[in-house]
Formats: sequence, structure tokens, C-alpha cells
Amino acid sequence: MTIAQNAALSHERLAGDRLRPVRIWLYGLAAFVLLIVVVGGITRLTESGLSITSWKPISGTIPPLSEADWNAEFEAYKQIPQYTVVHSWMSLDDFKFIFFWEWFHRLLARALGLVFLVPFAIFLFQKRLSRDLAVPLFVLFLLGGFQGFLGWWMVSSGLTELTSVSQYRLAAHLTAASFLFIALLYVARSLEPGRVVGRVSGRQIAAAVILLVGVIIQIAAGAFVAGLDAGMGYQTWPLMDGAVIPKGMLVMEPAWRNFFENALTVQFIHRTIAYAIVAYVAYLIWRRWRDGGFGGVHGWLPLLGMLVLLQVGLGIATLLTSVPISLAVGHQALAFMLAGTVAAYIADLRRARI
Repeated sequence: MTIAQNAALSHERLAGDRLRPVRIWLYGLAAFVLLIVVVGGITRLTESGLSITSWKPISGTIPPLSEADWNAEFEAYKQIPQYTVVHSWMSLDDFKFIFFWEWFHRLLARALGLVFLVPFAIFLFQKRLSRDLAVPLFVLFLLGGFQGFLGWWMVSSGLTELTSVSQYRLAAHLTAASFLFIALLYVARSLEPGRVVGRVSGRQIAAAVILLVGVIIQIAAGAFVAGLDAGMGYQTWPLMDGAVIPKGMLVMEPAWRNFFENALTVQFIHRTIAYAIVAYVAYLIWRRWRDGGFGGVHGWLPLLGMLVLLQVGLGIATLLTSVPISLAVGHQALAFMLAGTVAAYIADLRRARI
């Protein structure tokens, strides 16, 4: 076949691929969600999340435009415990800095709805979406809207008694964001044309799903670490508080509270899950190497191994350097990218088995 014939065939396949714009849109949405997560991480690390004390879905898109508006927002912030206990030193200019990050985070979250709905309506009009695809995609839109509710539910927990948001609500908010990100990438990857090369068993799919569940649990555990500022203590590795298994992990009553409210226990759990994920991925790679190598669909496994090691290294560096914003945000973003990569691997495993 000549180069011209090859090009003509590729053009014909591209022209016949009516779902290509849909895939690009879904990948773009996933990237947008990741951007919101990154900005959310900066918002949390700069203690900006409680700077806007009201939820105005429409009018809240416009920031204060006059000195009077700024003073009104600042006065509202002065009424909550975070200001009186933690930030009473703030000037109006200091407040404007933290206000920006929370406002920007909310603006991006609102924009996500438009970035979804407008192309979705266009694709429906163009009949690119079957009913079997349109319904699940609309469910993802509802999940995105639910994220907005969870965000305000989280913020509201820090407006009356606490000086920061509840770690339980932070974990719910971040975990829901991970579900949305994973689902977008999984659907997009599932819509790729052609067949994936490789022999796949149900056991291999189940093993990959177990890995994805583990990564999601680790993201939730990381949210508890962040919510309790647990990373600001016990900043040594590999020992923790001078021991492999530190004392004092079950000092709270009832005992279950330690797993969610004791900073020592929460950080220990986060570390332990990381070790378990490293061991599990190493096992999957060893098993695949023994069973025939990494050709075709199983080429994802070496990439997953590298991402896991990078994530662990980044987590250790974040801890040892007292949680700088750049490393902490990178650690959170990479956790999402790891989860998304596992989701893409699962999608390809299922495509290979069809």
C-alpha cells in the first residue's frame, strides 16, 4: 500500500469516527476537573477556603468591585472562628489574597457546568450520542453538580465552631471529585475505536479494579491527613515518632475515632496504604512478567509502577520538607493521575476482552 493510500485510509477512518469530538471533550473535562483539584489544593493550603462565607451560585461569580463590597466581605469573614482564632492579624489586603483563591476555585467549578452542558447539547443535536451513552454522561453532569453541593457543605462546617473545614466533609468532597475524574477518563478511553491487543482474563480485570479501589481509598485517606494537618507532624521517614509502629494510635475513645481524628493514626494509615499499593503493583508487574511480558494492553503496568514510585517519593519529600504548597499540590494531582491511569488500563482490559 502506498503512502497516499495509507493517508487516504487514515482520513476515511477519521472521518467515520463520529465519537472523536466526544472523546476529546471528555478528556478535556477530565483535565478541567484536575485543574479544579489543583486550585482546590492551593485554596486549602493557603487557608483560603473559608474566606467566602455565603453561597451565591449566580451572583457569586462576580468578585467585589468596590471598596465597600470588599469591606462587607471582610466583615462577614471576621464573624467566623477562623478569623478570630487564627487570622485576627489580617488586613484587608491579606484578606483579598485568600478571597481570590476561594473565588477562583468556585468560578472554575461553575465553569465546569458550562464546559459540560454546551458541548453535550451540541453532540445531542448532531446525534453523536446514543441513548446508552447520553444517559450515563448526564449522570456524570449530575455528579459534577453534586460536587458543588459537597463543596458548600464542606465550607459550611467551618463557619460556626471549627477554625477549618471538617476532615470528614473534605474527604467526601475530594473522593467525589476523584470519582468524577476517573469516570470521565474511563468513558473516554472506552470510546476509543479499534480493538486492544492482548490476552485478558477476568482475574486480571478484577486485579486492576482492586488496585483502583485501593488508590481511591488512599485519596480519601490523604484528605483526612490534609484535614487534620497531620502532615505537619511526625516529619521523619521511614520511622514515625521514632518507631515503625508508633505508640498512641488508639488513645481516643471510642477507638474508631482514632482512624479519622487522631493525626498520628491518620498519617500512619496513609503511609501503610501507600506501602500496600507499592507491594500490590510490584506483585502485578511480577506476575505479568512471569506470564508473558508487557505487550499490548499490559504495557500499562510498567507505567503504573513508575507512577506509584514517583507518588511515594513525592509524598515522602512533601513530608520531610514540611508540606510546601508546590509539593503538596503535586502529590495530590499525581494521585488523581495515578487513579486515572488505572481507570484507562481497566477500560483497555475490557476492550481487549470483547
